[in-house]
Amino acid sequence: MKTPRTRVQRRPVHGVLLLDKPLGLSSNQALQKAKWLLRAEKAGHTGTLDPMATGVLPLCFGAATKFSQLHLDADKTYEAVLRLGQRTSTADAEGQVIAEAWVDFTPEKLSEVQALFTGPLQQVPPMHSALKKDGKALYEYAREGIEVERAPRSVVIHSLELKELPMQDGVRSVWLKAHCSKGTYIRTLGEDIGNALGCGAFLSALRRVKSGRFAIDGCISLEALEALPEAQRQKPLHSVDILLDSHQAIILQAEDAGRFLSGLRRRGNWPDQDKVAVYGYSPQALLGTAHVRAGELIPERLLNPQEIQSLLESAA
Repeated sequence: MKTPRTRVQRRPVHGVLLLDKPLGLSSNQALQKAKWLLRAEKAGHTGTLDPMATGVLPLCFGAATKFSQLHLDADKTYEAVLRLGQRTSTADAEGQVIAEAWVDFTPEKLSEVQALFTGPLQQVPPMHSALKKDGKALYEYAREGIEVERAPRSVVIHSLELKELPMQDGVRSVWLKAHCSKGTYIRTLGEDIGNALGCGAFLSALRRVKSGRFAIDGCISLEALEALPEAQRQKPLHSVDILLDSHQAIILQAEDAGRFLSGLRRRGNWPDQDKVAVYGYSPQALLGTAHVRAGELIPERLLNPQEIQSLLESAA
């Protein structure tokens, strides 16, 4: 006879958890584990990491989920290891080897390739990706042995470092560090670098060390979170408005704050602003985001009264 499962009592949790995602878990699996540990009612992430990748994965809880989309456009920084001399079906270590070649290049050639892949690039998305075509993820086509046409995408590699690592067991590898724009596929970058070196390559390791302003040294692992007493597991959470650090703050008095929360525009002596974080004055609490045009404060994403009250209670 099976023991009945204990039902987890969920609670309102608001804030941002900077998670160091472990190897082998999908972003959603990591999110669900953190959500369970925090007993949170509502959660979401700010963009995915492959199961084979580790590193910075900002997770949003409660009111923070309303602003998670703002982080999708953030630049990212990755560190990776390229295994030279082989290409795989997935451009990483999970695929089947589909080609092999002799590795023979000079340090000067590596410097040339580094310069070649720095700046604006056109990338063809890999078949093993979550990008959708006709409502179906590319990796689903790939699993069926179907390759579909993909349009190149514009990305920017703001900076790139390539350094050959000491040979191990006769295998040559290159360490890569890339600061890049959103939508950059590091697997594709690694494969293209291998092709440019004339020997092919695949990603044998991948770690995201920065996402926007969030760096790996500010992250917590699932193991460390689970090791905390349950009453202390919310301590690593950052406030909701950490997602709004690039926004200009505007504070409204009680009457204007109430009308703003109703979705009404407010007039004031404000310069035009694309990104505004709006707060109430007494008590001071985040109300939502907006933009300003011609002296009008125009609401965008708004918190509801229950979320605001919960944020005030958690800050007390």
